[in-house]
Amino acid sequence: MRLGAPVFEDCSTPELWIAALKRKGYSAAFCPVGPETSDDVVQAWAKAARDADVVIAEVGAWSNPLAHDPEAARAAIEHCKTQLYLADRIGAACCVNIAGSRGQIWDGPHPANLTKETFELIVETVREIIDAVQPTRTYYTLETMPWMYPDSADSYLALIQAVDRPAFAVHFDPVNLVNCPARWADTGSLIRDFVERLGPWIRSCHAKDVTLAPRLTVHIDEVRPGLGVLDYRTYLVCLDSLGDDVPLMIEHLGSEQDYDEAATYIRAIAAEVGVTIR
Repeated sequence: MRLGAPVFEDCSTPELWIAALKRKGYSAAFCPVGPETSDDVVQAWAKAARDADVVIAEVGAWSNPLAHDPEAARAAIEHCKTQLYLADRIGAACCVNIAGSRGQIWDGPHPANLTKETFELIVETVREIIDAVQPTRTYYTLETMPWMYPDSADSYLALIQAVDRPAFAVHFDPVNLVNCPARWADTGSLIRDFVERLGPWIRSCHAKDVTLAPRLTVHIDEVRPGLGVLDYRTYLVCLDSLGDDVPLMIEHLGSEQDYDEAATYIRAIAAEVGVTIR
């Protein structure tokens, strides 16, 4: 498997970007350019990554294709198409977004998020995005989330079957699946079940951690890897079973020191369980 995270140095050229990644020991990276970048420049960055054995893990398409406002939903879908096209141009492992929310907060909970109607709307929007771009070198994926589809291995498998497109794949963030105390209490089983059932479709993963606060009613919080209960031993062993090139991307931390400490923790657990991080 591969490890990656944001880097905080000057990355204004491919050479500086690769040097910054190498200094941190990362062999995976977030996409370093935007959709406005010309094809020749995109290819220069892609070549730099290939030559340095760095996998561009994902292009974010963060937006709400299910927005209640039709114009906002249309703009989000077009953004997803643009970002998927960028992912295909640069050869990223995937383009990732969330499915979307029916509420005012683009990534927030809403009573309608987990309905049959919304499931069908997700299928429709994902098909539209993939069919418009027809990627040949990347995949469109949906990040697992606690209060919208896909919120489990079952709902992700149902989406794969319903979307029925070879370019639709899986983005795995196990912390986002911990949406109740039962899952918090046994993250190892949650991870094993997900990877056993969806492993062939997993293209990129996120590294975070999770805690349950001892106050009513239920308060589940995201924290830095190593400060919560996520079973990283099981997580790394399961990802290792998928092959050498699956990216694990550290995210949502506040400082370079936080990322360094998270990477140190993950590498220590990898060494403990015999998993090689490239």
